[in-house]
Amino acid sequence: MIRTLLAEDQGMMRGALALLLGLEDDIEVVAQVGDGDAIVPTALDVRPDIALLDIELPGRSGLDAAAELRTALPSCRVLILTTFGRPGYLRRAMEAGASGFLVKDGPVEDLAAAIRRVLAGERVIDPALAAAALSAGPNPLTQRERDVLTAAVDGATVTDIAARVHLSPATVRNYLSAAIGKTGTRNRMEAVRAARQNGWL
Repeated sequence: MIRTLLAEDQGMMRGALALLLGLEDDIEVVAQVGDGDAIVPTALDVRPDIALLDIELPGRSGLDAAAELRTALPSCRVLILTTFGRPGYLRRAMEAGASGFLVKDGPVEDLAAAIRRVLAGERVIDPALAAAALSAGPNPLTQRERDVLTAAVDGATVTDIAARVHLSPATVRNYLSAAIGKTGTRNRMEAVRAARQNGWL
């Protein structure tokens, strides 16, 4: 049996995936979590072969959890399953050590096959997303620029952003200016939107 941990924040989707995967003769869902902060502790407790992770979760993201799983439980392979098929997310997932990346609009048979292939040591990537990632190029934002844009998501003021990221307001302005230039946008909210659409945040 392929022991699988499922991380999905939408309860109905999580339950449906668990039910459908449970119909497979060789796949057993041994744990389900709805919060990113629960992924690593649960994985350490149940020792799955595969962690099937959504990206956007409450708490820590599936991408952050994937990176931590690579260190905390190296025997566990990570397969990202998400609604957000963005080239930047694919790049970040591969950098975090994920073995696969699929979007949720495919048939469950493809997901079950991908789980088997990832367990066998293959990389499984949605072909359309792979092509988009190759044409999109790398993320142009530095880690600090990403931090500042992430802190600006809710429309925060420069002073609020500075407090969140522990920088001076002048330094925050510089990072925002650089991010706006790199994203080809006119203001920080457009930069946030562009960065999210490309999967850079």
